[in-house]
Amino acid sequence: MKKSLFVAFVVSLGGFLFGFDAGIISGVMTYAGPEFNLDDLQTGWVVSSPSFAAMFSMLLAGGISDKIGRKKILILVAFLYALSAVLSAYAISYEMLYIARMIGGIAFGAALILAPTYIAEISTAESRGKLVSIQQLNIVLGFFAAFLSNYYFNEIFSSGESNFLTEANVWRWMLGVELLPAILYFILLFFVPKSPRWLFVQNRNEEAKEVLISMYGEVKAKEQTNTILNSLAGIEILSDEENVNLKDLFKPAMKLVITVGIIIGILQQITGINAIYFYATSIFKQTGIGTDAAFSSGVLLSTTTVVFTVISMFLIDKMGRRPLLLIGIMGIAISLLLCSYEFNNATYELTSEKISQLNFEGKEKLNVLVGTQFDSDVHFKKEMKTILGQQVYAKNDGAILEAAISMNATLVLIGILGFIACFAFSLGPVMWVMLSELFPNRYRGLAIGFIGFINGFVSWLVQQVFPWELSTLGNSMSFFIFGIIALIGFFILLKILPETKGKSLEQIEKDLVKA
Repeated sequence: MKKSLFVAFVVSLGGFLFGFDAGIISGVMTYAGPEFNLDDLQTGWVVSSPSFAAMFSMLLAGGISDKIGRKKILILVAFLYALSAVLSAYAISYEMLYIARMIGGIAFGAALILAPTYIAEISTAESRGKLVSIQQLNIVLGFFAAFLSNYYFNEIFSSGESNFLTEANVWRWMLGVELLPAILYFILLFFVPKSPRWLFVQNRNEEAKEVLISMYGEVKAKEQTNTILNSLAGIEILSDEENVNLKDLFKPAMKLVITVGIIIGILQQITGINAIYFYATSIFKQTGIGTDAAFSSGVLLSTTTVVFTVISMFLIDKMGRRPLLLIGIMGIAISLLLCSYEFNNATYELTSEKISQLNFEGKEKLNVLVGTQFDSDVHFKKEMKTILGQQVYAKNDGAILEAAISMNATLVLIGILGFIACFAFSLGPVMWVMLSELFPNRYRGLAIGFIGFINGFVSWLVQQVFPWELSTLGNSMSFFIFGIIALIGFFILLKILPETKGKSLEQIEKDLVKA
C-alpha cells in the first residue's frame, strides 16, 4: 500500500503543476496585462490558451498512451512543463507569452488524463477512490502553492524592500518558479513502474505480474491477475481489432457510461471553477477589498480547497461517489447564486476625498464623476476606461473599486469559498475518479481522452469569455448564469448517475457496459 501511495503521488504531480500554473496566472495578469496593454480578449487568451492546447492534448494522449504506455508520455509531460516555465518567464511579447503557456497546456492536458488512468490501473477496488483523488489533492496543493507564491512576491514588491523585484519583472519571477517542481516531477517519474493493466493488454503478462507483486505482494497480485485476465478474455469477444476507435465509444453497450462521462466532464467546467481560480485576484478586487487583500484572499481560497479535498479523500470510498457529487453540486449552485445576489446589490460612487487618496497620475480626471452613483459595475467600469484609458484603469482597478464600491464583500467571499469548498469535495475529485472507473480496460485511455477534450474545450471557453463576460454582463449576471447551470446539472445527475464505490473495474464494466 505504501508503494501504491508513493506511485500515485508521483504520477499526479502533473496535477500539482497544473494547479500551480492555473493559480499563478491570476496574480501574473495584474502586472503582465498592463505591461503588454492587453484588452479583454487578449487577457482571456493569455489565461485560456493553455486550456485550448490542453483539450487537443487530452484527445490524443489517452489513445497514444494505449499504444506506447502511460509512463513515457508522463516523462515528456514533465519536460514540457519545465520548458514552458522558462519560456514564460522570459516572454518579451504577448505572442511569446501565450505560446509558452500553450506548451504548458499540452503538458497538463496529457497529465490530467493519464494520471487518473494510470492510478486506477494500479489500484485495488478498496483504495481506488482515495488514490485517484490524490490527483485532485495535488491540483489544489498546486493552487495553494501558487497563491502563496503570488502573495509572497506581491508583498515583497509592494513593500519596496526588494532590490531585484520591479513592476516589469515581478510577474516573470512568479512564472519562472514553476521550473523547480517541474524538474522534481521529471526525476521522480523514473522511479514509477509501467501500468500493470496496460501491460496485460499488450500481452506482456510476466512484466505485469512483477509490477503487481512489487505493489501488493504475491497473494493480492495473483487475485488481481486473474480478475484482469478474465475481463480481457471477455473483451476479445467484442472485437478482433487490436486498437479501438472513437466510434467504438458510441456503441449501444457504452451508452450509459459515455453519457454520464460527458455530462460530468462538461459540468465540472461550465459551472465556472477555472474562471474563479484563474481570475481569483481580479474577482476579489471587484469586491473593493483592494489589490493586496485580493492576493491574500487567494491564499484563503486555496487553503479552503486543500482542506475540503482532503475531506473528500476520506469520504469518497465510504460515502460513495454519487452522494458526494450530488451534495456538492447543489452547494455549488447555492453559493454562486449568493454571489450573484450580493453583486446585484452593489453601488459605486466616488467622492472628492476618495479620489484624493488614490495614488496615480491623472486621478483628477475622475472629479467629473463626484456625486454620480452607479448601480451597475458594467457602467462604472466603462466610464472609468473612457476617462482614464484602458491601461491606466487596468493598473489601478483594485484601488479605484476599493474607493468607489459599497457592498457586503464578506457575503461574496462566503459565496466564493462555499463554491470552492463544495467543488473540492465533489466535482473536483469525483469526476476524475468516476472517469477512471466507468470505462472498460481496453477503452479507458481513449474514452478519458475524448471526455477530457470536451472538458478542456469547455474550460477554455469559460476562461476565454470570462473577462468579456464581466465587462459586458457584469459580476451579478456572470455568477447567476453559472449558478443556474449547476442547478440544472444537479437534476440531470440525480436521475442518471450510478454508484461505483467498492467495485473492481471489471465488476463496474459488467454492471454498466451491456450489449
